[in-house]
Amino acid sequence: MQELGRLEDLPDEYRAALTAQNLVPLWPSLRAVLPPGKPMPRTRPTCWPYQDLRALLLKAGELTPIEKAERRVLVLANPGHGLEKMQASSTIYLGMQLLLPGEWAPAHRHTPNAVRMIVEGEGAYTTVDGEKCTMSRGDLILTPTGLWHEHGHDGDKPVVWLDVLDLPLVYYMEASYVTEGKAQTVTGVAADQSYQRGGVVPAPVFTRAEQPFPMLRYPWVDVRAALQALAASQPAIEAVQVAYVNPETGADCQKILGFSALMLRPGERLALPARSTAMVFHQIEGGADVALEGQQFSLVEADTCCIPGYTPVTLSNRSADQPAFIFIADDAPLQKKLGVYEVRN
Repeated sequence: MQELGRLEDLPDEYRAALTAQNLVPLWPSLRAVLPPGKPMPRTRPTCWPYQDLRALLLKAGELTPIEKAERRVLVLANPGHGLEKMQASSTIYLGMQLLLPGEWAPAHRHTPNAVRMIVEGEGAYTTVDGEKCTMSRGDLILTPTGLWHEHGHDGDKPVVWLDVLDLPLVYYMEASYVTEGKAQTVTGVAADQSYQRGGVVPAPVFTRAEQPFPMLRYPWVDVRAALQALAASQPAIEAVQVAYVNPETGADCQKILGFSALMLRPGERLALPARSTAMVFHQIEGGADVALEGQQFSLVEADTCCIPGYTPVTLSNRSADQPAFIFIADDAPLQKKLGVYEVRN
């Protein structure tokens, strides 16, 4: 590929004239923004072991009352983007949030979409637009863009969950903001029990639901059972994996980020192709090795790691007699809408 001219090749007075008019020559930076063959991601392979993080999170609970934090979160920041950017990948924000017994995180709504993957504890809940969603380990709870939500805790032990937001993208678009509100009136409980059978949805008096997010809570007990049933009914299936979708439309449960759950059979080794999207892996149960291009992370329960796009990954269940369960987040829904999604075998 032909070598292009450099910025320092241009006369100082010419560069000063460009700067005075807020102009920039493209050719010195063309290879950086359009690299040959594949992108040059800033996202680095990064792992956040939960037990190390947990001690610091509980210490934050001692140091900062909820009234001074609003949301008591430690951000899982990728060093490739700079810790100050507070992002795990170009589009994904990760944060580990702590709620102590008796605490209430006040109601607000914001433009970024969020989900909560519950990591430990019982007795807490999120109220989303009046719908109370209880929290148990492994549950996925949606708080879509623009919906009021607050967190409360009626239990007696700390509750921790992993926040996954499309904040970096929404912030980049200069569309990120929050509106504070008052405590919500609970008008109902999570509607997850209404969508417990595939292919069957509520239709009272022949009327289908019209809300864009009919299901806000995806209980882990049901997702886990679906994975086990899939593995039993299709023993030769390449990967035992399910997607979190809108049960009324079958589309991804949110519009920018996508979420799925994967079961590795005892001793299973699964090679994933290089996809254009970065991926987040969070270990719900069991343990797994994540291997990529000369690096390996050994995940145990509640550990989280991030892998750059265009990177082949191999997942291995270390146990010979127990399955391993992994939650996965990526930005495939957005990339598919934009027409830039790729799979390279």
